[in-house]
Amino acid sequence: MAVAAQKGGVGKTTTAVNLACALAAHHGQRVLLVDMDPQAHVHASLRAVSRPGPVAVSDILLAEPARDLMDAVVPSALEGLSLTPPDKALHEAEGRLASKVGREVILQAALDTARTWFDTIVIDCPPNLGNLTLNALLAADEVLVPCDMSLLALEGVADLLDTVQTVNTRLRHPLDVAGVLRTRVDTRNVKQNEAIDGALRDNFGGLVLDTVIPVNSALAQAQTEGQPIERFQPRSRGAVAYRALAAELLAHRGERVAS
Repeated sequence: MAVAAQKGGVGKTTTAVNLACALAAHHGQRVLLVDMDPQAHVHASLRAVSRPGPVAVSDILLAEPARDLMDAVVPSALEGLSLTPPDKALHEAEGRLASKVGREVILQAALDTARTWFDTIVIDCPPNLGNLTLNALLAADEVLVPCDMSLLALEGVADLLDTVQTVNTRLRHPLDVAGVLRTRVDTRNVKQNEAIDGALRDNFGGLVLDTVIPVNSALAQAQTEGQPIERFQPRSRGAVAYRALAAELLAHRGERVAS
């Protein structure tokens, strides 16, 4: 599953990190969290439970001959959760990928072994629609789209879903939309929330998930401490919301498999 948003600041990495941890902690899943964002915010959010990695993701993407991403995977201190290391060299790799043949599917091929080891792979994408994000989308079976309650984020969702359509039609990769996730919802902003929520439902209908991620100071504090919310404050509203998100996505996955 790719977690992608064209606009930064919508809770993309917070969602990738805490969703992955909820899947591991509450659903007994073996989860791999892949950091494709040069900003390395996954590591910052989990630095208290992460470990150094021997190989950078950029080395895997640029390697000749091809390498397996498992070379870069490191178990975390959380049971069931493994990570790729932070890699600010991904910024340079973004440009260098443009000259490689088959550049869109390098990550897809590198994940072949990981798919046999893990129940869920969560990929945190950069906040843009460049080569790294395209690699993530073509490596994923589905994409989760966080959207905060702002007009710019709403427009970013439309752009990202256009890219998903391109991936499906032009690149012939069957990429599902896991859902549009409302994030950073401040219940005090009633009118703005109603306006954005109405626009989301008018434009994207059934893609809008039931789960809502609230503004919650515990989420920010957990990031400051380098811990997932599940470990930092498991009874907080943020932790409860991400557990609900994990359950909702797994239920949708089961429905798709059954159909």
